[in-house]
Amino acid sequence: LAALILFAELALLLFAFVPPPYNIVLLFLNGLPLGMVWGVVFSYLEGRRSSELLGAGLSASFIVSSGAVKTVGKLLMQELGITEFWMPFFTGLVFLLPFFFFVYLLERIPPPTAADIAARTERLPMNRAARLQLFRTFAFGLVMLIVFYMALTAYRDFRDNFAAEIWQALGYGDAPYIFTLSEIPIALAVLLLLGLLMLIRHNRRAFLMYQLLIMASAALIGLSTWLFQMGWLPAAAWMILVGLGLYLAYVPFNCILFDRMLAAYEYRGNAGFLIYLADAFGYLGSVGILFYKNFGQARLSWLQFFIQSSYLLAGFGILTVGLSWAYFRQKKINPPIQSPALAPQA
Repeated sequence: LAALILFAELALLLFAFVPPPYNIVLLFLNGLPLGMVWGVVFSYLEGRRSSELLGAGLSASFIVSSGAVKTVGKLLMQELGITEFWMPFFTGLVFLLPFFFFVYLLERIPPPTAADIAARTERLPMNRAARLQLFRTFAFGLVMLIVFYMALTAYRDFRDNFAAEIWQALGYGDAPYIFTLSEIPIALAVLLLLGLLMLIRHNRRAFLMYQLLIMASAALIGLSTWLFQMGWLPAAAWMILVGLGLYLAYVPFNCILFDRMLAAYEYRGNAGFLIYLADAFGYLGSVGILFYKNFGQARLSWLQFFIQSSYLLAGFGILTVGLSWAYFRQKKINPPIQSPALAPQA
C-alpha cells in the first residue's frame, strides 16, 4: 500500500520537471497505482459484521478528501505562490506523513472473527477460474450494476474534476473553501444512512435494500436538478443534494454492495475482484464522457453539460439497477454456492 502511494507521489514529482505536453504521461502513471489502492484497503475490512460501518467511514474520507485536496491545492497556489505544475506534488506531500501513520494502524487490524465468518461467509483469494465462475454465476445482475457504475463513475469524475468550473458558473468562483464545506454534510449523511443499514442482519434483504437505495439516489439527482432549473432550489443546495444522491449510489459499489452480495448467496470468494472489475469499467466511462463533452457537445458550458448528465444518469440508473434488483430478487440461494477454484492465486 505504501509502495503504491510513493510511486504515485514520485510520478507527481516528475510531472513538475517534465515539460508539457509530455508530462501528461506522468499523470497516467500517477493514476495506475491509485486505481489499486481502494481494493487493497477494503480487503482489510470486508467479511465482517461491521463492514458497513467501516466501509461507510472509509468512504466518507474520500467524499471529503475530494473537496479538501482542492482547497489545499488552491491555498498553496494563492498563499505560497506554488505553480500549477508543482501544486499536485506539494499537495500530496502535505498528506504523506499522516498516511504512513494510518497505514501502520491499518496493519494492526485483527482478521475477521469466527462470528464474522459465520455471519458474512469466509473470504478467500480467487484464481482466474474462480473469478470467471463468480462472474458467470451472477452475470446478468453484475452486468446491469457495472453498466450503471460506468455512468455513475463518469458523472462523479466529471463533477469532481470540473467542480471549480461548475461552482464558478454558479457564482462561487472566489470561495476556495466551498469545495470542502459543500462535501462535509454529504459525507455525514452518507455515513449515517449507510451505517444504519448495518442493522439489517439478513444479508439478502440488505443486498436488495442497497439496490433500492441506489435507485432512490439516482431519482434524487434528477429531482433536485429539476427543482434547481425551476428556480425552487438554491445553487449551493442543489450541488449538495446532487452530491448526496451521487455518493449514496457510488459508495455502496466501493465497499458494501458486493460484500453483502457474497454473503447473501453464501459465496466463498472476495469482494475485491468485483470492486476492481467495476472500477476498470468505471474509468472507461470517465474517459468516454470527457471525449463526448469535448468532441460531441463542445458548445455546451460545463454547467449545462452537468445538468443534462444529471437527468440522463437518473433515468439510466433507475432502469439498470431496477433490472438488477429484479434479477437478484428471483435468484435462488443454492446449497452454499462456492467456487471449486479458490487459492492459490493465478
